[in-house]
Amino acid sequence: MNSETRVSRIILFILFGAALLTLSGCAFTGSRAHKNITYAGDSGKIQDQQLNIFEPRRPKSPTDVLIFIHGGNWNSGKKSQYNLFGRNWTKKDIVAVIPDYPLSPTATYKEMAEYTARSVKWVKENIQHYSGDPDRIFISGHSAGGHLAALVAIDEQYFNKLGIENPVKGLILIDAAGLDMYGYLLEEKFPNDNTYLKTFTSGQKIWKEASPLYHLHNNMPPMTIFLGGKTYPSIAVSNDKFIKSLQEFAPGTPFQILKNKKHIPMITQFFNPWNKRYSQIHTFMENVSKKQKL
Repeated sequence: MNSETRVSRIILFILFGAALLTLSGCAFTGSRAHKNITYAGDSGKIQDQQLNIFEPRRPKSPTDVLIFIHGGNWNSGKKSQYNLFGRNWTKKDIVAVIPDYPLSPTATYKEMAEYTARSVKWVKENIQHYSGDPDRIFISGHSAGGHLAALVAIDEQYFNKLGIENPVKGLILIDAAGLDMYGYLLEEKFPNDNTYLKTFTSGQKIWKEASPLYHLHNNMPPMTIFLGGKTYPSIAVSNDKFIKSLQEFAPGTPFQILKNKKHIPMITQFFNPWNKRYSQIHTFMENVSKKQKL
């Protein structure tokens, strides 16, 4: 997991090539971008947090909404790195929302999760102005973003604190990190100045609270999970624990291992507008019944 700090740098390095590929597929036609919309105001140590919205130019009807939480080891990454990802989703008649969130060491994991939940609340209250269906909100994330997406979708405390019912219709995890931070940090025994302890503190009780694995319950949104077959060992181990524990609450949850994919290519594959993961995720979203009550 320590190598994950390279994610943002490598993503930036390949963006130019990905842009050429996407332009060749005319991915920029048929969509509108609404950028740098503030969803949470300055609270002192944490500055304004903003999001980008990618809207189909001619939506067929109020469309499903996908909120994507970026990765970056909880201490790096930004929404602008994923503009291609957002635009590619509009080709599926999906409204894509990509928020920023405060990063470590300015924020702890819990503040990151709280801001993630606030971005979902903003979407719930405003997305109808951008062709989105506020009753069809899905959340996804890669790496550290997968951890935050899972935490707010599963642990009810975050939406309870905001005074709303959980609005997440479905959860899509893409090589999610941190699903069992308790087990990982317990095993690694990092020194106090380690970046993970700045994010998750040194308290074992907090590590468990931070781990989606320990918040599973019967009324969770349905989910689908993708894992790289050559991802970091710590991510593979925590996903394995997570999948096994899911059998008690949500047996049959779709889980796919992409055998030849490493951690970073698990997200850069989406810069290709023809990547089959788009169709797989879209099918998952369509199969979540519009009548389902969370």
